[in-house]
Amino acid sequence: MSTIRIKVRGRDLKPHKAAVSPLFTARSVLTKEPWTFVSLFLKREKKEEALFYWEQAFTFYNASKGLPLESAPLLLYYSFLNAAKALLTSKNVTFDPFHGVKEWQTGNVSRDALKKVGIEVKPVGVLPSLSVYFGETETHTRHSLQDLLFNMPFIHRTYCLTYKSQVEMFLPLKDSAYMFDSDTNQAYLSAKVSRDFLSRRIVRRLPHSLVAAGPDVIRSRASVDFIKPRNPTEADLRNLSELHHQLRIDICYINGVETLWYAKLLTNGPRRLNRQTPTLVLGAMHRLSELCRYHPMEFRSYLDGQANWLLSEFIQMSPSEYIDQIASDLTGHQFLLPNVRPAS
Repeated sequence: MSTIRIKVRGRDLKPHKAAVSPLFTARSVLTKEPWTFVSLFLKREKKEEALFYWEQAFTFYNASKGLPLESAPLLLYYSFLNAAKALLTSKNVTFDPFHGVKEWQTGNVSRDALKKVGIEVKPVGVLPSLSVYFGETETHTRHSLQDLLFNMPFIHRTYCLTYKSQVEMFLPLKDSAYMFDSDTNQAYLSAKVSRDFLSRRIVRRLPHSLVAAGPDVIRSRASVDFIKPRNPTEADLRNLSELHHQLRIDICYINGVETLWYAKLLTNGPRRLNRQTPTLVLGAMHRLSELCRYHPMEFRSYLDGQANWLLSEFIQMSPSEYIDQIASDLTGHQFLLPNVRPAS
């Protein structure tokens, strides 16, 4: 079998932050924050309603800066909510204007609070419409805060340090790229895994969409028709976009100067949710915003409890992760932090 890397304008075609409609041929946008770029994009596209929601999201985001952990979730939630509305409006996705999520609680929350408080996703509203946009296949509608936080890659290490017996769910990937098989005229995703990670035990935990393809390589089980690996046609890119959308439920990223990709393994512990990071973040921040608004002393007890570092990291790190993915899906572009090189 002869395989080569698919290239666009001399660059390897790699996984894309935008889950649904990635612009594979566009260069990455280098910026500290994507707010201004997205605003200009929406103005150029004459998406006035989406622009209103986006700029309102930015106002709430700015107002949240400097607030203590006990207060920040309220403004952050409304920032996230309006950013989601901007995405849905820009993509012409009809949505009920209500939240689409309500609080859920079971039993006495004096112990294991994160297991016993959470959310219930309603049939209609912003959050369920966001789920529909991403094509999520999750059938459960009730999620504890522990479930939601467990499934977020950007705080997963913090989660495992908080709950020390938990086996990690996210497998680090490197050198991820889309490959072309000249024998079958098919394209698929391939990625390398550190030899320290890829063992028989890990192979058994791979999601159905991924399979082992060598001592330190995994690949997508599915592949798509492809014709020109050095100058892909529009049909090639559409096929690859469909494959990419299917895979993005099982591969996810952490935002930074370099995008870090992970495979989402099968594991014991809290429920593995078939949801994208923005849906998880929006749901969790909704619950925290209600706690800080209606039950501030209860929320304070969570911040003083076993999971204080986990909740702190979520509140502080989720804005950049959430807005980055919403902005990527809204525009189709990828955003990277500028990497300033030292003087030579």
